[in-house]
Amino acid sequence: MSTSNASTTEVSGRSILLDQVTKRYPGQAKAAVDGLTLEIPAGKIVMLVGPSGCGKTTTLKMINRLIEPTEGRIVLGDEDVTSISGDELRRRIGYVVQGAALFPHQTVAQNIATVPKLLGWSKERIAARVDELLELVSLDPNTYRHRFPRELSGGQQQRIGVARALAADPPVLIMDEPFGAVDPITRQRLQEELLRIQEELQKTIVIVTHDFDEAVKLGDWIVVFREGGRIVQYDTPERILADPADEFVENFIGSGAGLKQLTLTRVRDVELADAVTGAAGTPAAELLKRAREAGHNHAVVLDGQRRPLRWPSLRRLSRMDLLPAERDDEMPVVAPTASLQDALDTMLVSSAGAAIVTGRRGEFAGVITVEVIMDAITRARESAAEVAEDAPIGLNTEAIAVVSGDPS
Repeated sequence: MSTSNASTTEVSGRSILLDQVTKRYPGQAKAAVDGLTLEIPAGKIVMLVGPSGCGKTTTLKMINRLIEPTEGRIVLGDEDVTSISGDELRRRIGYVVQGAALFPHQTVAQNIATVPKLLGWSKERIAARVDELLELVSLDPNTYRHRFPRELSGGQQQRIGVARALAADPPVLIMDEPFGAVDPITRQRLQEELLRIQEELQKTIVIVTHDFDEAVKLGDWIVVFREGGRIVQYDTPERILADPADEFVENFIGSGAGLKQLTLTRVRDVELADAVTGAAGTPAAELLKRAREAGHNHAVVLDGQRRPLRWPSLRRLSRMDLLPAERDDEMPVVAPTASLQDALDTMLVSSAGAAIVTGRRGEFAGVITVEVIMDAITRARESAAEVAEDAPIGLNTEAIAVVSGDPS
C-alpha cells in the first residue's frame, strides 16, 4: 500500500468530507449516489472501487463539483465549500484524468502553467515551478519543457498531467482512472512514481480505478461501492483482503487474495539474501570456487561501481576464463521500492528462481528469493488482524453532526 504510511514528511493535504451527499439525474428513478457520508483523511490515498455504474466516478467529480450534488454538503478541511464558486474550488483541487488530456497546441511548460496563470503568478515564479515539477515527475526540464504533447509517449503525457494538477500546490488531488490507458509496464512505473511523489508531498489523493490490484498497491484506504454509491466496505487493503465484508466484496476481489497481499509489502521491507560476487575482468575460476564453498548455485558479476552485470550459474561460470564486462539485459533485477508481487513476477522468468535487488544508483544490494515471498504472505495474513487503526467514516443515509480540523 502507499508508502505514505511510513513517511515522516509533514502532511500538506486536507481532509475531505462528503456529508449526506446525493446525486439524482432527471428521468432516473434511482439516485446515482444516495445519501453518501464519506470521510477522507488528510495526507492519505483513498481508492474508490466497484463495478461499472456504481457511482464512484460521480462521487469523485462531486468532490470538486464538476458534478453538482443534488443534496448534502462538501467540507474541505474545516471549511464547508458547498456554496462557493465551483471554479474557485477546482483551483484548490488538482485533477488528473485518463490519457492526461493535455492541451495539444500548448507546450509542456504551458500546460503545467495553466492554473498558476489563472491565479496571477509572475512569469518567473511559473517558470521555476514548471522546472520543479518536471524534476518531481522525473522528466528533465531542459529536454521536455518546450515539447508538445504529440512528441511525448503515453507515460510521459500522464506524468505531465500529474505535474499540471500539482502546479498550484493544491492540498487535494483527485484522479479518474489515471493509468488505465497505458501498457502494463508503463502503468507499473507510473504507480511507483505516484507513491514516490506522495511520500515526498503527503497530499490527500482520491483515485477511481476498476483495477482492484491497483487499489491494493496504491491505497492507504479502499472504498468498495455497489450500485447507488452505497458503501459495502471501507477499510485498509490488508483487512479487506483478509476479511471481506460479504460475498459481493469477495467476488470483487476475485481469486488469489493471498497473492494480492504481496502488493502491500515492498522489497525494502524484507530481509535479503547475500550472494557471492566477483569483479568483471577477474578470473572466473576464483568466483566459481567461492560460490561452491558457500553452497550457492549462482554468483553475481559486478562492475567498478558494484552494479550487477551478470548472474551466471556455476555451470556457466565453469566455462568462462574471465568474468565478462558486458551487461546481461535479461537479468532479473528489481528496486527496493518494488512490491513483492512485482518481484515475484520478475523472478518467475528467471532460471535462478530469485531476483537481484539494486539500490538507488544501481548498486548491488542483495537477492530476494521465492521463500522470502512465501513467508511474507503468511505474515501479511497474521498482521492484518492486528492493525488497530479505526477506519474513517463511510456510510449511507446518516450525517456527521460536527466536523472540526483535519482528521488524519
